[in-house]
Amino acid sequence: MNKRQFIKQIALTSFGAPLGLAGLAKSFEKKAALSPAQLASNDSFWDEIRKQYLLKPDYINLENGYYNFLPQPLLNKFIEHIKEVNLQGSYYMRTVQFDNKKKITARLAGIAGCSPDELIITRNTTESLDMVIGGLDWKVGDEAIMAYQDYGAMLDMFEQIQNRYGVTRIMLSVPNHPKNDEEIVSLYQNAITDKTKAILVSHMINISGQILPIRKICDMAHEKGVQVIVDGAHAFAHFQFKIEDLNCDYYAAALHKWLSTPLGAGMLYVRKDNIKKVWPLLADGEKDLNKINRLNHTGTHPVHTDLTINDSIDYYEMIGAERKEARLRYLQNYWTSKVKSNPKILVNTPTDPNRSCAIANVGIEGIEPADLAKRLLNEHKVWTVAIDYANIRGCRICPNIYTTTAELDHFVNALSSLAKS
Repeated sequence: MNKRQFIKQIALTSFGAPLGLAGLAKSFEKKAALSPAQLASNDSFWDEIRKQYLLKPDYINLENGYYNFLPQPLLNKFIEHIKEVNLQGSYYMRTVQFDNKKKITARLAGIAGCSPDELIITRNTTESLDMVIGGLDWKVGDEAIMAYQDYGAMLDMFEQIQNRYGVTRIMLSVPNHPKNDEEIVSLYQNAITDKTKAILVSHMINISGQILPIRKICDMAHEKGVQVIVDGAHAFAHFQFKIEDLNCDYYAAALHKWLSTPLGAGMLYVRKDNIKKVWPLLADGEKDLNKINRLNHTGTHPVHTDLTINDSIDYYEMIGAERKEARLRYLQNYWTSKVKSNPKILVNTPTDPNRSCAIANVGIEGIEPADLAKRLLNEHKVWTVAIDYANIRGCRICPNIYTTTAELDHFVNALSSLAKS
């Protein structure tokens, strides 16, 4: 069997009849006696989850970090919401739109672990973080600390703030394999001066999957009177945490990544006593500086996306945060454990389970990242993304809950074959 036939055979397993949310819930009930760790390696069970996805048969998709597309039951709900909003038109927009969004925000806050009056729904992480970065009252000489490994759009926004207000960017580099939390905390602590106003830090570094000790960084920064802006684009609904336990000032995430909402959904948490410190991206009629909704004016937007967030939360809760994290962690450990002993294969992600989950980055000695991604797709029908900056050279590997161990075995074989060449 050639590689293309192999990929198509794997993909055909996703064409079974979707069970729907009710059917999926029953399948989870049957496995209620199994612990998350036991269920994580139960491939036959997760094959049923895979059947809920319509997968492109031309390649194995190991780049789910950019956008975790919807399983069929959620896609059907999304289409229903589009039809309903289209049917009601301005009647919906002028009557219950805002009440519905308020209810969905409250439910989202319950998942996030914060108060509903500290959270808003945005369009993505970039919008959320740029609102904070661009909305603070910067003065000439202020300093902001960030890492070369932070997301490029955030670094670009801080560059604009630097050019506009005379703010100094203090850049540091996060090691791929830190010895302990203290090494990371010290990096940020040593960069603080009496001019430091804020720290930008990634909860999970998007290019490597490394999880940083956010609570320890925030506690340290607050002792020195410095605010912390957390980029949680890849962390939310990926592994378990509560925002209130992080002690951060601002937290932003994308919902169309690991919560699997339609494209164009994100969130922003602003600690209550910080709301008045942020200028809105778009002016709003709310004049009370302490109300979070003053930051949430978006104009006319696709409200059916907001409605589907509710369904995505249903799906997330049905799977269970602990079970989802266990499966994602199992998948990453499954393939990295098979390649880490190969001296030509470089895993650029910590192996400590507290420092990573689904995402990992891998490179091969002697092969440029762009060439590696190209050869994985052209020769082995594996779709990834190349990363070649900030001390990380390789391909980002992002499985999802529908990914099978057979696909990962194929990927491992591909890496081994390329390493030999």
